[in-house]
Amino acid sequence: MQTSDFDFALPPELIAQAPLPDRSASRLLQVGPEDLVGFAFRDLPNLLSPGDLLVLNDTRVIRARLRGHRESGGRIEVLIERVIDERTVVAQLRASKKPQPGSRLWIASPTNDHDTRTGLAVGTPSAPDGLRGQPDQELFGATMIEREGEFFVLRFDADVQTVLDQAGKLPLPPYINRPPERADENRYQTVFAAEPGAVAAPTAGLHFDERLLKTLQERGVRLAWLTLQVGAGTFQPVRVTNVSDHVMHRERYTIPAATVAAIEQTRMTGGKVIAVGTTSLRALESCAREHGRICAGSSETRLFLKPGDRFAVIDRLITNFHLPRSTLMMLVCAFAGTERIRAAYSHAIAQRYRFFSYGDAMLLDLASPPDPA
Repeated sequence: MQTSDFDFALPPELIAQAPLPDRSASRLLQVGPEDLVGFAFRDLPNLLSPGDLLVLNDTRVIRARLRGHRESGGRIEVLIERVIDERTVVAQLRASKKPQPGSRLWIASPTNDHDTRTGLAVGTPSAPDGLRGQPDQELFGATMIEREGEFFVLRFDADVQTVLDQAGKLPLPPYINRPPERADENRYQTVFAAEPGAVAAPTAGLHFDERLLKTLQERGVRLAWLTLQVGAGTFQPVRVTNVSDHVMHRERYTIPAATVAAIEQTRMTGGKVIAVGTTSLRALESCAREHGRICAGSSETRLFLKPGDRFAVIDRLITNFHLPRSTLMMLVCAFAGTERIRAAYSHAIAQRYRFFSYGDAMLLDLASPPDPA
């Protein structure tokens, strides 16, 4: 397979730049074996059956974007990929000159960026003219420990959560062409977000509000939860020509015992297991591949699903529209069939659906048999 096999032309105006006023007012395209039918997302309870199980990712997005300077004064931007422990992170790092192991970095508050030409804090008496503004605030130091491919291991002098709370900004996706606003602090989180650690939202979950969740349960659809901490690598493009040469990013997940029991009961009673988002799907399918079955516990996944792969756990998938030439585009082709996905995307573009994180959604059925590799 070639990466170009998963390309498509998307009019830029279809990339959603902001959420709709109501979460469940987004559109939902049901992609069936023979037809494509449009609904409002709030119609989802009518498309499921009593005894079905929705598995949702309860991760919470952290303020993972940081700015500051190197000890020599050069400007840096840090995007945390994942938190390793209380003071250590793996991160993407933008700088005119990449730091070497042992280099010191300084992170500034977003309300008090530092002058990268001098290393002086904005607002100090000795700052250059035009940079005097707010009073100086504490900087947070960090040391670059080592590189992991395209990523950097950083160890902060302070607790990571303290740094993020005081200096971090919400990391909106790169295709949203505006800075984060106050409303994004709420809308770029699911209503059930609980476990902090993600640097990107599990976007299929953004369509659910409390009323919709209650309606689903009243209709006999059960809910279960897992946590997959979505990394910034989810936005990395596939740069290789041959799909099999791509190296997948690493993400950590946890599956509770209650979710395992809910899946087993759903199977016994003939219901369908429906993943809300590719993150929930990858966690469950990764666990099944690692252990031969779904079991409770935590692990890491680098699972790269593409046409030809089989699915052991999930019957249906709720997901947003994905970036061209991306691993997520390849995943949905693997799940629902490449031709079916191509038809769905062509229909969505013609009907002016909204794409990507703040966009609309699809309900996909598992293709059987899967497309050949």
